Amino acid sequence: MVCGTPLEYLHRTETHMCVYCGTLAQGHVNCPKGHFVCEACHGKDAMQMIESTALSTTLQNPGEIAEIMMHHPGLPMLGCEHAFLAAGAFMAALKNSPYGRGKITNGEIREVFTRTAKQAAAGYCGLTGVCGIVPAIGACFSVFLGARCGTDSEQRITMEAGIRISQTIAGLTGPSCCKAYVRAALTETVALFGERFGIMLEQPEGAIVCRHMDKHPHGCRESKCPYFQKPSRDIFTESIDLKGTVCQS
Repeated sequence: MVCGTPLEYLHRTETHMCVYCGTLAQGHVNCPKGHFVCEACHGKDAMQMIESTALSTTLQNPGEIAEIMMHHPGLPMLGCEHAFLAAGAFMAALKNSPYGRGKITNGEIREVFTRTAKQAAAGYCGLTGVCGIVPAIGACFSVFLGARCGTDSEQRITMEAGIRISQTIAGLTGPSCCKAYVRAALTETVALFGERFGIMLEQPEGAIVCRHMDKHPHGCRESKCPYFQKPSRDIFTESIDLKGTVCQS
């Protein structure tokens, strides 16, 4: 973000000073040249974009909303901004759906962001095994159900949703890719809302093809990723041998 040098992922937290705001903060990610960017500065522009899009879009397809957000130039390739992105895209689609009109408001979307901020932290997918998208989607379920500590089925359904999303994300890891996680998590969340509540939100038509492969700092998983566009082959042309003919007349 500062000089383009590949980042170091530390085994133990260290205190760093943010090069932008001067704040001292604990972090597990650092630049070998000494640059450090705190969470607030790292995602400032992206977070403004995510919130603005989530609150203003009229689209009803969470995957489509997410793709629009992920193509914004201010969004880093990796980072917990994607947790807010996934939650914002889903809640916005739910708000705009026939079910959500008049029931889901911008207030609920902001509440999901507030809850997500408590548990989505950079690098913790590897440090604790919990990707920030998991509590982000959990917050969507919690706000929708009115779940809180001490509630009955509401809390259980929310925790079960978190487990399903975590399993979905784990199946795409090696190395991690926040954009793949967003896509898979939203597909699973839409399916879960259909199963649990009979609320059928729109899904993307056709295959989702990623356009961010070259930006991945750890290397794209390529053919191991379901969103990778595999090179096309003309099997028909490869399978025949066209002999040349020479006119003898």
